[in-house]
Amino acid sequence: MIDLRPYEKLHTIQMLKDIIRKWWGVELAFADGKGYVLDHAEGKIIPPNNDFCRLSLFTKDGFRRCNESVKAVRDKLRASPKGRRCIVHECHLGFDLVACPIQLDQDFAGFLFVGGAVHDPLTTVGEAELLSKVRQLGGDGPTDPQRAVARIPQMSRPEMEQLFDLLEFGANEVQNYHAELRRREREMTRVRQEIGERYRFENIVGTSRTMQDVFRLLEKIVESESTVLIQGESGTGKELVARAIHYNGPRAKKPFVVQNCSAFNDNLLESALFGHVKGAFTGAIKDKKGLFEIADGGTFFLDEVGDMSAALQVKLLRVLQEGTFTPVGGTETRTVDVRVIAATHKDLQRMVERGEFREDLYYRINVIKIQVPPLRERMDDMPLLCEHFLKKHFRGASRGSMRSPRLGDEALAAMQRYPWPGNIRELENEIERLLVLGGDLDELPGELLSQRVREADGAARPAAQARSAVSAGTLKEAVESLEREMIHQGLIRTHWNKSQLAKELGISRSNLIAKVERYGLERKEDGSTGGNGSS
Repeated sequence: MIDLRPYEKLHTIQMLKDIIRKWWGVELAFADGKGYVLDHAEGKIIPPNNDFCRLSLFTKDGFRRCNESVKAVRDKLRASPKGRRCIVHECHLGFDLVACPIQLDQDFAGFLFVGGAVHDPLTTVGEAELLSKVRQLGGDGPTDPQRAVARIPQMSRPEMEQLFDLLEFGANEVQNYHAELRRREREMTRVRQEIGERYRFENIVGTSRTMQDVFRLLEKIVESESTVLIQGESGTGKELVARAIHYNGPRAKKPFVVQNCSAFNDNLLESALFGHVKGAFTGAIKDKKGLFEIADGGTFFLDEVGDMSAALQVKLLRVLQEGTFTPVGGTETRTVDVRVIAATHKDLQRMVERGEFREDLYYRINVIKIQVPPLRERMDDMPLLCEHFLKKHFRGASRGSMRSPRLGDEALAAMQRYPWPGNIRELENEIERLLVLGGDLDELPGELLSQRVREADGAARPAAQARSAVSAGTLKEAVESLEREMIHQGLIRTHWNKSQLAKELGISRSNLIAKVERYGLERKEDGSTGGNGSS
């Protein structure tokens, strides 16, 4: 049975109560599906402006008879056709009980009613019968019977129709509000299910051996409360793994909070993580909660934790060890219960050896380590990943088709030869670009691939020639072939940023430019010699 008590507090219902009380001197009340008056269940008796009702409600037998009259209204409403709204029932004293049913979830949930009024003036005989009924309930009746009769609320026929309209309006407000609550509940359920589905392990796409190792490890750690360190290159999906851990674990219904530690400078990051108090610094005009406090009870994903300063590493270590922290500018220690998942693309162990990262913090966050492989080490997953992203970004309705296009064999082969320095993120962007350029094509050809992917494909043949020269040819030819391949692959990887590549190869930029010209590796765009990348 639906609890109607929260609906009594609706602003519309409170307004209706005031109007009905002011106009006719009667009280609007709720009764549930069993006919129990909600006010009475809470120990409140609010009688109408009717002396006879007051005398009845405050005697033992009269209170029982009043409630029996309300239950009789319940029976009458249940027996009435669903299309019929308000009914009028005569209570045990002969006063009108006007009621309107409330239908929630296609079922009778209770009703709104008012009582204690009459629609026709009492006759002399009626007055005598009323006084007799009240005396039979116990007590002497009203001290001034004539005054009591004169004070009985009366409604004309038009006023009764007005009351019907008001009760129906109130019932509709309750029903509409309930329907909106149900809609929100369904939406929240849908969102929770969608989130849960989105971050299930099977939706982290991959069948390669390296990804199966990740899945097996995830199955073991999701139910634990241990700190997790996720390592992997940029774009490999570290946050996706962190969300999968959270939404498959015991904290799934609690907050999942994300902060990239390289996004802010020290002061801003400290305020973001731990909050601040009013006046802590210029612009701190009020207290502000930090992300640790917001994540209380849930999971905090700290991305690029290797970029955190030594001072903040100390504060983070304290939260991990003791669950406490102090806001910026504050003196009061606050306590939180947060599971921390950290991620980085850096080698934290090497950073510890160089004194760039605290050793005690490293061991505290490295309780469980997950290594997310780069895309180039899981090329077996390429067809599956491409299909996944094609379905994800395909807008079938706008193209008049319900099936996403497929990737042509030539395009797939070219993508499998490309090293993907941006990993999964870069692949997803490439697929989305293909769908935009592919228009209404059922098969996406290789010629639509971005230039960097096509050029990597073109490097496959020179690479094969280089390997052939190494095995058959002079030493000079072998060295030149290997040098050409390294420079070409490096240009593709760095997107023709010669300054960066020269630094990686350990040669001067001018030396690299000379070799690029010598081997004819200038970037070609639209058939002409293109730019030099970053100068």
